[in-house]
Amino acid sequence: MEDFAKTLAFEVKKEIAERYFGFRKIIEEDSDEYQKEIISSTLILETKIGFDLLRIYALLREDDLIEEFYKLTKLGEVLFFDSYVATSPTIRKRLFDNQRVHGFFRKSRFRNMFFDIYETLREHVDSYRARIAALAEEHEVIEEEIKIFYQKNDLSGIMLFLRNLDGGSTTTSGPMSGGLESEGVVAMEQKMRLKAPQPVEKFLPILQAIPRPADISSELKALINKAYSKQPDFDLKEL
Repeated sequence: MEDFAKTLAFEVKKEIAERYFGFRKIIEEDSDEYQKEIISSTLILETKIGFDLLRIYALLREDDLIEEFYKLTKLGEVLFFDSYVATSPTIRKRLFDNQRVHGFFRKSRFRNMFFDIYETLREHVDSYRARIAALAEEHEVIEEEIKIFYQKNDLSGIMLFLRNLDGGSTTTSGPMSGGLESEGVVAMEQKMRLKAPQPVEKFLPILQAIPRPADISSELKALINKAYSKQPDFDLKEL
């Protein structure tokens, strides 16, 4: 009977450990995947949206026109802006390398380039917003997983159960030993406590969807005309 009791106690301990650490591992893997997606979204923000914005800055050039662009689009905070990037001829040339230039006149080429970039930016922003929404949902799932985990896995209760299973008690010899054991369990529980990662807005900007070109066509054309009037000799074909 003693061997049977030991075997049964071992199986119970094994099942408790597998359930506890199995569920914990799932949460940790979900958190790791969430962090990886944050990094991936950061790269998309920089390499796609950032590149689109730099090209728009290079066309508009003037700070007041760039500010007007943000007011028109309601995109949010100004991102990746550097006045040197917007005005440097060398950087300007590199920004428009391999970009399709079309139109019979300088101004039409300038306008067409702006609208081409704007449409690409709109697509990239929509894609980025979808990723942010998915990350926000994933964060909520992780928080809920942690909540359920602690509802079903009270570490101090598990430790007490395992000691009793081994024939122990909550106290040993001396008036302080029970308190010391409890403090040890609490310290272990705090050390092992699962914490949800930071929400997505702590890592990445939340961008608004920008309007379709047709919805603000007259305003965009007025903006383009202002930008071109300040650099009438600029020709994208000559870059």
